[in-house]
Amino acid sequence: MKIKHAALLLVSSLAISFPAFAMDVSEIVAKANHVSYYQGDDGRARVKMEIIDSQGRKRMRDFTILRKDIGDDDKEQRFYVYFNRPADVNRTVFMVYKHVGGDDDRWLYLPALDLVKRIAASDERTSFVGSDFFYEDVSGRNPSEDTHELLETTDNFYVIKSVPKDAQAVEFSYYKSHIHKVSFIPVKIEYYDKKGEKYREGAAEKVDTVQGYPTVTQGSMSDLRSGSKTVLSYGSVQYDIGLPDDIFAERYLRQPPQEYLKR
Repeated sequence: MKIKHAALLLVSSLAISFPAFAMDVSEIVAKANHVSYYQGDDGRARVKMEIIDSQGRKRMRDFTILRKDIGDDDKEQRFYVYFNRPADVNRTVFMVYKHVGGDDDRWLYLPALDLVKRIAASDERTSFVGSDFFYEDVSGRNPSEDTHELLETTDNFYVIKSVPKDAQAVEFSYYKSHIHKVSFIPVKIEYYDKKGEKYREGAAEKVDTVQGYPTVTQGSMSDLRSGSKTVLSYGSVQYDIGLPDDIFAERYLRQPPQEYLKR
C-alpha cells in the first residue's frame, strides 16, 4: 500500500469506524507504540533489507526477528535479530532487553571475531548494520523519553510533535508522527535537526492485516542529507507462536535457537 493511499485502504480493509470522542495525546502515543511493537504476546518475521545509496547502488541484508513481551503492560520486552545473508554478516546477532523506566540492554554478536559487544545507550542512535535505520528504530523508542503535543487532527491522521526531554542525548530537536486514526500505525515520522530542518524520514509503505493485527509489511527510512534510503520488507509474519523465555539469554548469541528461526 502506497503511503498516499494508506488511510483509505486501511479504513476499507479493517472496517473500523473512527473514534467518536476526543483522545488525549498520551493515549494516542501509547496506542501507536503498542501497535508498532507490542501486538500479540510474541512474534516472528523474516525481513529483507535493501540499502540504496544516492547513486542507486544497492546492498542487501536478510534476517529474522523474534520478539517476546514480558508481562502485559507494554513495558518489558525481548528482541532477537539473527542475520542470514550476505556472507559477511551471516550469524551476526542483535539482541535487546527493552526496559521502560531505564536504559535498554543491547548486545551485538560478531561471529568473525567471536565477540559479544554491549551497545551503550549513547550508541542507540547510530546506524544499524550500515543502514539508514538506527538501533533504536529496530526495538523502538520509549515514549516517556519525549514530551508529546497534538499539533493537528485531520480526517485520517493525528499529527504529533515529540520533543526529547534530554536534548543532549539525541541528535534531533523533535520529530513529527502522522498516526493513522483507525489503525494507530505511524504512517510517517519526520525528524528535524537543531536548526529546524527535516533531515530524516520514516514511512510505512505497505500495511496488511495478519491474524487480525494491522501490520507494517514494508517500511523505509530515508536520510535526506546523504540521499540514501533503506527499505525493510517483512515476510512470514506470525504472532502468538509461544516463544520460550530462555532463547533470549546471552548464551544464544553464539548458539542461535534454529528451531524457532527457521519455522
